[in-house]
Amino acid sequence: MENLRLAPDNDEDDLYSGYDYQDNLLDDLEDDQGLQQAIKTSYGQRPSIPMAAAAGPPGTGFRMGTGRLMTGFVTESGHNRPMTSVKGAGYTSAGRKLFDPLNQTSGGSSDKTGGATGSGAILETKQEDGVEEVIKQLEKKVNQLLEESAVANCERKYQLALDRAKEAGRKERLLCKQRDQASLNEQINLDLTYSVLFNLANQYHANKMYSEALNTYLLIVKNKMFTNGGRLRVNMGNIYFEQKKYPQAVKMYRMALDQIQNVHKDVRLKILQNIGAVFVRMGQYSDAMTSYEHIMSEKPSVKAAFNLILCYHAIGDQEKLKRGFQRLLKVQQNGEDDEDRYYPTVDDDQQQRLLIEVIKDDELRKIETERRQRTEYFILTSAKLISPVIESSFAAGFDWCIECVKSSPYTELASELEMAKALTYLKQRDFAKAVDTLKGFEKKDSKMAATASTNLSFLYYLEGDLKQAEKYADLAMSTDRYNPCALVNKGNCLFTSGQYEKASECYQEALSIEATCSEALHNLALCHKRMNQLPEALDHFTKLHSIIRNSPHVIYQIADIYDKLEDYDQSSDWFMQLLSLVPTDPNVLQRLGDMYEDSDKSQSFQYYLESYRYCPSNIEVISWLGAYYMDSQYADKAIQFFERASLIQPKEISWRLMIASCYRKTGNYPQAFQTYKQAHQIFPDNIECLKFLVRLCTDLGLKDAQEYIQKLKKAEKARETKQQRELSGGRRHSGKATSDSGSRRSSAASSSAAHRIDSGSHLSARERITSADSDAAQSSDSAGIARKREADHSYVDPLGELPERPKTAARQKPADEDEFHDTELGEDLLPE
Repeated sequence: MENLRLAPDNDEDDLYSGYDYQDNLLDDLEDDQGLQQAIKTSYGQRPSIPMAAAAGPPGTGFRMGTGRLMTGFVTESGHNRPMTSVKGAGYTSAGRKLFDPLNQTSGGSSDKTGGATGSGAILETKQEDGVEEVIKQLEKKVNQLLEESAVANCERKYQLALDRAKEAGRKERLLCKQRDQASLNEQINLDLTYSVLFNLANQYHANKMYSEALNTYLLIVKNKMFTNGGRLRVNMGNIYFEQKKYPQAVKMYRMALDQIQNVHKDVRLKILQNIGAVFVRMGQYSDAMTSYEHIMSEKPSVKAAFNLILCYHAIGDQEKLKRGFQRLLKVQQNGEDDEDRYYPTVDDDQQQRLLIEVIKDDELRKIETERRQRTEYFILTSAKLISPVIESSFAAGFDWCIECVKSSPYTELASELEMAKALTYLKQRDFAKAVDTLKGFEKKDSKMAATASTNLSFLYYLEGDLKQAEKYADLAMSTDRYNPCALVNKGNCLFTSGQYEKASECYQEALSIEATCSEALHNLALCHKRMNQLPEALDHFTKLHSIIRNSPHVIYQIADIYDKLEDYDQSSDWFMQLLSLVPTDPNVLQRLGDMYEDSDKSQSFQYYLESYRYCPSNIEVISWLGAYYMDSQYADKAIQFFERASLIQPKEISWRLMIASCYRKTGNYPQAFQTYKQAHQIFPDNIECLKFLVRLCTDLGLKDAQEYIQKLKKAEKARETKQQRELSGGRRHSGKATSDSGSRRSSAASSSAAHRIDSGSHLSARERITSADSDAAQSSDSAGIARKREADHSYVDPLGELPERPKTAARQKPADEDEFHDTELGEDLLPE
């Protein structure tokens, strides 16, 4: 670089006057006062300092070659400091500005930093993105779509995940095309292509699109550029397994196993476990045993041991079952036997105690707990499975398993197996041995003793021994006061003995311990219902319904309480909901028919007819249907229902009288006479039957009329004698007719009591029979009650008056018959 030199200031119009090149510029710099003043001011507006201080090293704000000397500074002498050429062209510390010293920009004005401002300022144009930038943005978009697809899959939004995966596939193909056109093949990202195809196959699998998933996996497997693509044959095997194409699944698993090196031991064992599961599904237990035994020899696991026991059980090998169970007990899980680290000791300091509190309920502890519970489940299930097989009896098998468990690291499971043994006795209804087994827990640890006492209390309650049941319930409560099952058993004993207040207290205490105890909530509602506290009972049953959805028993109780509260709309709605769950329940159909009887007779008839179809032995339903047909003037159809009733209650004469009345109603007098005659042969002392026989014989002109008149007279005399004897003996039964009527209704209702949903509540029905046939309906009872009712003279034909007899040829009745009807019997004693 050439040296600069000062030129004389002889041209006032020249902006750069005073500057010229000279060789000895550096020598004259120290003598130049203006330059020295400019150097001092180049660090900013600073106060004047001594030269000695100024001669020191420059501050950090000075950089050689970029530091700018300020121009236009006024010196002490009052002259402007001349401009220098040390200033960097266009570069300032305030930011990048356009260098325009002559203000040549049209329409603009220069600011004090030398930059151009205004509407005429020169704007820098942004350079357009190149092909590589487009490819980079496209690759970024593909990665974003992959991430969105994976997140949607985790959230179980499988359709959205598939859409994102397809979009990522389209973007990735476009990316490859852009690279081919730009001749950037060396930048191809195989990992991105692999990820896109693998994610797409996974999303097809999640959406059950198996053929598309298999085709996508084949694209990866057959591409030699993907080095580890062969492992994906495991996924293909899983798809074939879900499709139940087990031979293809085994083929894929074995091909994947061949392509995985021995160093990946865990992966190989998992594939072998899948192969064993496929062989189990195919019924090839020997091949499955080979796979599981290899797993147990390499790296034992409780799952493989349990599956191996299942295979041994399938082939029925007792010795291998015992050996497999012992191998299961020897499998150790990491962390299962180190529970003491979660409990502080006396020697632990405060910091150690705080650390234990932190890790006591962390995620690792939860994983260990789940693993331990799964291991215990496998052991208990295996013992229950093999106990009836390995020995001559299940009890001996349980004893062998218990001894093995006691000598293993899982000693605490021995009590669980003994409890399972007692429950097995219960399933076989061997209550004595079950009680003996449970009594053996009285001297065990408190937890198992409380469980055994609870079960014993329940057993004695089922046997009806309330004293022993209450005793063991108290024992269970004394062992564990916060045992809701023991409190429920205690409440059941009090409930059965009629102490509803105390029982409700036990149920409420059980609910305070465990709010979701459905047994306590149900029994508490029953207590309120028995005490006629219907709103409280309804509230508890509604709460129970929210816990146990679609329970027919709970829904029935709600409907029944609404019926008792006379809220028939709500009751019918709940009964309709119940009918949707149990559409073949005859009692629910009967209740619905009873509700619609007043409002919609035809709808009521449909429900009663459906009830009769599912249960043709309900006397109430039969009598209602018979009365309905009689009211509808279809006596011939009513006959079949009364015949069904006579078959159900063959010792009840009222049904035979109803059948005969139906024949009379239809005009079939000979058949009516035969029916009355058969009824008289079975019940010779029945006065009502004799009255009808006398009337029919008289109307039909039969010779048997006099015989039946004599029998009728004799029966009436016998009844009067009996009544006099009872009056003389002081035995008066003034309310006999009323009691007979009530007993007849209770007898008819008891025939269907076995079909009730709630044995404690009575599905009462309204009286469905009109006043004309009420006596006949009330006569459906036992033979003893029928014989008591035979002396009643006030029988009225339930079918009403007979149609007028057609006129025939004139025939004179015997004088004695007419006199008998007119004088002795009277028209009021005969049916009209």
